[in-house]
Amino acid sequence: MYTPTAFDQNDLATLHRQIAEARLATVVSQGPDGLQASHLPLLLVAEEGEFGTLYGHFARANPQWRALAAAGETLVICNGPDAYVSPSWYPAKAEHGKVVPTWNYIAVHAYGQAEVFDDAERLLDLVGRLSERHEAGRAQPWSVGEAPRDYIDAMLRAIVGFALPIRRLEGKWKLGQNRSAADQAGARAGLSASPDARDRELAARMSAPA
Repeated sequence: MYTPTAFDQNDLATLHRQIAEARLATVVSQGPDGLQASHLPLLLVAEEGEFGTLYGHFARANPQWRALAAAGETLVICNGPDAYVSPSWYPAKAEHGKVVPTWNYIAVHAYGQAEVFDDAERLLDLVGRLSERHEAGRAQPWSVGEAPRDYIDAMLRAIVGFALPIRRLEGKWKLGQNRSAADQAGARAGLSASPDARDRELAARMSAPA
């Protein structure tokens, strides 16, 4: 990922937090038929100070998993909020007019060699933990144990899990850090006033410390 120094984010806790907040990741690998990509919810397991391991599962009918373990490297993309930035928000526009549009965004790229597995108990543990994570906070959270075991067993046979120990992490926080303080404030104000919740989310991230 092309990352100018001003946008580089290498704080491990911040990168982990963004992976968790991304919810849906893009898993990209090279197979015999070329590049393949799937959009999957993932679970990050990491000890303090470690890159950690990403876990997820494919539908067994998805051919990507068959080439995943043989791939030299797999890329996982976890995107954060993003927004168009209008040059009209910059005070510099009135001063000299030398401004152009841009796009601000947050992204994390994780790289590693994946291992695939279809052991039923390991898959059950994975889907249980994923469900617990995404059901958390609901008034009546659903759990895997509520479904009939024979039904769950059939569902487990229809998926293949994978573990991807992270070997390399890249973070890009393109939030206008290369602009003057006045221009950054103008962009934040413009995005904060937007009717689009995604714009306002990015404005909040521009206001918060990295």
